[in-house]
Parts: sequence; C-alpha cells; structure tokens
Amino acid sequence: MKTNLTQMKKSMIFSLMLLPGLLCLGQQPQQQQQPPASRQQTATGEQRQRPLEDSTIRMTHFQTEIWDPEVQMVQPAAKVGDPPADAIILFDGTDINKEWEEASRGGVKPATWIIKDGAMESVKGSGSLKTKRVFNDFQLHVEWKTPSVITGESQGRGNSGVYLQDLYEVQILDSWHNRTYRNGQAGAFYKQYAPLVNASRKPGEWQTYDIVFTAPRFGKDSTTYFTPPRATVFHNGILIQNNVALRGPTTFVGIPEFLIKKHGAGSIQLQQHGNPVAFRNIWIREL
Repeated sequence: MKTNLTQMKKSMIFSLMLLPGLLCLGQQPQQQQQPPASRQQTATGEQRQRPLEDSTIRMTHFQTEIWDPEVQMVQPAAKVGDPPADAIILFDGTDINKEWEEASRGGVKPATWIIKDGAMESVKGSGSLKTKRVFNDFQLHVEWKTPSVITGESQGRGNSGVYLQDLYEVQILDSWHNRTYRNGQAGAFYKQYAPLVNASRKPGEWQTYDIVFTAPRFGKDSTTYFTPPRATVFHNGILIQNNVALRGPTTFVGIPEFLIKKHGAGSIQLQQHGNPVAFRNIWIREL
C-alpha cells in the first residue's frame, strides 16, 4: 500500500513537472502565427506613412536640354532702328515704286508721293500707299514725322495711319499737346484701344513705331475669329500697346465685330489723310 502511494506521488510530481512544458507546446503555434500578422500590419502602416517618391529627383539636367535644331543666327543692325540682316526693306529713301503702289478707285497705280531728303511724303490729291507684298505675322519698323508747322487741331493735325493687313490701323497723329478722343490719338488702334501712354515727340521730329503683329486665324465660320489678331506696339521705344486682341477691322463708324470677314495675308498701308506726313526707314521681318 505504501509502495502504491509512493508511486502515485511520484507520478503526480512528474505530471506537474511536465504540465508547464505541455502548456508551452500548446500555446506555441498561436505565438508563431501572430507575429507575422503583426509584422505585416506594421509594414503596411510604414508603407502608408512613407511619402511617394518624386520621379524628378532621379532626372539629370541633360533630359531638359534641347540642342537641335540649332537657333538661326541673325546679324543685328549696327545702329538701333536700322534693319537686321533678315529684314525686307520696304523703303530705303530711294525708289518708292519698288515696294509700294498707290491705291485708287480703279485699283492701284504707280505712287505719286514725293521723295524729299530721303523720306517719302504724301501730296495733295494723292492716295494711300500699300505694299506690293502681303504679310501674315511680322515685326514692322516705321519712322514718321508730322509737319513742323502746326495747323489745325484734334484729328486735323498731322493725321495719317499705318494699316496692318489693309484692315487694322495704328493711328498717326500730332499728339503733342493736341487733345482729341483718347482712342484716336497717336499710337491708338483706332476706335479700339487707346495707347497706354502718350509718347509723342514735338511736331517736325522723327518718331518710330515698332509693331509685332500676329494675324488672325479663322475656322469654319467666316465672320468670327478662331483666334483674333494680336499686336504689340512701341512708340519711340516705349510700350504703348501690350499684346492687345483686336476686335475687328478698323472702322470710323460702327462696331468692329460686325465687320469681320475671313481673310488671308494683307498689305501694309500708309494712309493719306490730307496732311503731309513723311515716312522713312521702313522694314519688316516675317515671323
């Protein structure tokens, strides 16, 4: 009996010794499965917190350098205002009829303007001049002079104009202390845009216009612009029209938008408006 009791005690002690190990073995599979899930959750959290990489960080400066085709060289003039090497000379002080013709009711005829001291000047009874060539987009340089003797006032004083594509007028006027409507003074796109400032010189002094013009484009509708004509004008080196969108052809009476008709390239015109305005050093660059 004592022997059996002793064996039972030994068995119980042995069982108690094995129990912690068995408990550990029973829990071990759960402990092995949980950590990977925990690690996966942690990794996912890290991915969410990590900022997206900026692909430009890996770019080199070579990827944004454009080498070809090489930009064409143009020889600039030695003196500001003179024509660069690629300009078309429209008047150099000699032959008017080389590049110009005179508008008349029957069409065109040889110019009747006179050349005086290297400048061409309108005379009483003559018509407006227009270039024999036609242009779309261009850079235009014109030098002009109103009479030194002041006669008349407002629109009756040194009135002329430079027409772009036969349709869009940059007004020429003696605007030296000569009040008139603001969208009709020197440098205005006549009846559309007044100049930003009055940059006029005194009567009898030479003045310059430098004009950059982008011709209109038309779509299927021939009475509206797909993109309007745009122009920038410098008067005596001062910006007076800053990339303005023209509303339509120049008109003395009426609304420019109602006069839009599809057209192509056009001439440069010098208006004869009854005043002896002189012109010299006229050149153009096609763009």
